[in-house]
Amino acid sequence: MISDVYMRLRNEIAKAYTGEERTIRALCVALITGGHVLLEGVPGLAKTTLAKALAQAIDAKFSRIQFTMDLMPADITGSNIYKMDAGEFKFIEGPIFTNILLADEINRASAKTQSALLEAMQEYQVTVDGTTRQLPEPFFVIATQNPSDDRGTWPLPDSELDRFMFRIRLDYPNSEQEKDIIRMASHPDPVITPVIKPSEIASIRDSLLQIRVSESIVQYISDLIRQTRFESQIARGASPRSGAMLLKAARGFAWLRHGEFIVPDDVQEALPLILNHRLIPVDEDINIDNIIQNVMAKIGFR
Repeated sequence: MISDVYMRLRNEIAKAYTGEERTIRALCVALITGGHVLLEGVPGLAKTTLAKALAQAIDAKFSRIQFTMDLMPADITGSNIYKMDAGEFKFIEGPIFTNILLADEINRASAKTQSALLEAMQEYQVTVDGTTRQLPEPFFVIATQNPSDDRGTWPLPDSELDRFMFRIRLDYPNSEQEKDIIRMASHPDPVITPVIKPSEIASIRDSLLQIRVSESIVQYISDLIRQTRFESQIARGASPRSGAMLLKAARGFAWLRHGEFIVPDDVQEALPLILNHRLIPVDEDINIDNIIQNVMAKIGFR
């Protein structure tokens, strides 16, 4: 049985977004487990629409930042501005002070500007001029990048990529989805009804801790992660942090199906999303997805 909360979220998001349900599932899992998502796809695949629909469905504050080469860190975090009338500096919050942040075309900004997200994504806080400020709860980053156009881009460094729980690749719609998109374009913007409030995300996260994790699941996750380090086509395998994130994600997928404990299917659904941006191949032409499938084929659940 699928979680009632997820079903209502999915139905509301589907009013505006036509695409694969696995994308919505992954977004919801990252949100409830405190992760972040990197969406990769060519322009025009409704990445912004998807992010806005999710924000509306949880009645959350939404901000969108268009990353460009002249964007500065202060444009994201905010800065201290001197107020002549008060004779003092006042901190003006940047767009990062939100619940759902869409970092659009994140790789078009310089590495210096990209780094403005590191503290926020890891520690859910921002430090400006020596003062640390907490971000709203929940805080969820959805970043996008175009995989085919590398002109004027800076590849995300490993430290930035590692902050994303999932990388989701968006494909072109199938024939039926294409027709649905065309039909939707002829109607006014849909009204999305909030399903839950941002404050309720915290209680969902607490409930995830009640999902049981057997020692055999821990062993299975460990074996999968360790196997990536022995693949001949992989120059650098997954880190221990990958295993910790895999467990969190598996808990999220178990929650979707109202599960009381994690099963191997939960781990297997999360594994490609966790690893597809963390494994470094020995050659750029190597298909990482095939490597991940090979790892799952080699490592059975015991």
